[in-house]
Amino acid sequence: MNILQRLKKTAQYFRNLGVDDPKAWDPSLWNLYGAQSLSGETVTEQSALTYSAVWNAVTLIAGTIASLPLHLMQMKAEKKRIATDRVMYRVLHDQANPFMTAKTLRETLMGHILLWGNGYAEKVVNGYGELVQLWPITPNLVTPMWQDGEIVYRVQVGKEDKYFTRDKILHIPGIGFDGLMGYSVVAMARKSIGLGMAMETFGSLYFGNGTHPGVIVSHPNQLSAAAHANLKKSLTEGYSGLGQSHRLLLLEEGMKLEKVGVPPEDAQFLESRQFQIPEIARWFNLPPHKLKDLTRSSFNNIESEQRSFYTDTLLPWLVTLEQNYNMQLLTDGDRALSGRGRLYYKHVVEGILRADAAGRGAFYREMFNIGAFSINEIRQLEDKDPIEGGDIHLVPMNMTSLQNAGKLDQSLEPKRPMPGDDKGGEDQ
Repeated sequence: MNILQRLKKTAQYFRNLGVDDPKAWDPSLWNLYGAQSLSGETVTEQSALTYSAVWNAVTLIAGTIASLPLHLMQMKAEKKRIATDRVMYRVLHDQANPFMTAKTLRETLMGHILLWGNGYAEKVVNGYGELVQLWPITPNLVTPMWQDGEIVYRVQVGKEDKYFTRDKILHIPGIGFDGLMGYSVVAMARKSIGLGMAMETFGSLYFGNGTHPGVIVSHPNQLSAAAHANLKKSLTEGYSGLGQSHRLLLLEEGMKLEKVGVPPEDAQFLESRQFQIPEIARWFNLPPHKLKDLTRSSFNNIESEQRSFYTDTLLPWLVTLEQNYNMQLLTDGDRALSGRGRLYYKHVVEGILRADAAGRGAFYREMFNIGAFSINEIRQLEDKDPIEGGDIHLVPMNMTSLQNAGKLDQSLEPKRPMPGDDKGGEDQ
């Protein structure tokens, strides 16, 4: 598709939305049809995934968030519990629909948000209005539009278009210009991603079509075709390959051996490719070491960079997901502080420690020592059966409450004598 065809198709897209003024076009939505970057590479959501840094960033964020346990919580009075008895609990925790696990759905939605800027899923409810299934929809098939003051989603199904009201669609937007439609990272980072893809294309063609020998053997005289073939065969069979390295090389008739290294321009090309990794990390708000760039990482800063991944990268997305789940998947009655209790979704961020036995043990130890966890609560988190007497919360004996500390201080003060208590005369 050339640039003129893309312009016509994009213009028709915005005319369908009722937008005739070209100044009102949002460039972030051009990614629905793809666009050619300045490097010459056509960058779309699909083609961007062929670039290793983008693939790593998207799969890392989406996979990590989808791996965290997501619970439907119920708060009644001052007590909280996991609402496993509600039908909608299993949709985002166990199985989203008959063909997808909850992790698959959540990972797919997060991947759509990171690439397209928006994630869509069709909601299926039972006769009681309870959510029973979620089906993801590829964002390039969805067109939000305004009708009679309400948002309606036009979804392309085969050759037909179907229209869904907002209560039938789960729509999670990323950061956007109006809060309703999110910007596509791929559209915004088209030049950076295109440059990285162009470097990969150039490198493949350069090393695929170019001639880059590691060793050059020169002969002072001109060789016949048969002599050239025999010399090449003897050198290749005798000294080529890892098992033939460090052997004694015999050269005849004044032949010379010259070893060829990496040319400076080739080394500069490799440095430019390395620079593109932190560039992609910035677009996805990731520490570079999460994209396997360890050039500036050390044992001293890797722990702080890991914390940065939790607080700067994951936490904003977790809050966005939880608030949209609460707003769009729960009814007003579910969210209200009624006699049945208020429902809300919450990610269990401690799930990150599942693969870190040392970190998990340190966390449990701290929680146990301050009395926050009992032994049975720790065993429950580790999928162990409870033990007798394990529900008691223990605290160190050398610690007390502020109120008791005040009483203790008063009891230690010296008692002042009252008037008339002086019996000094009798003692004399």
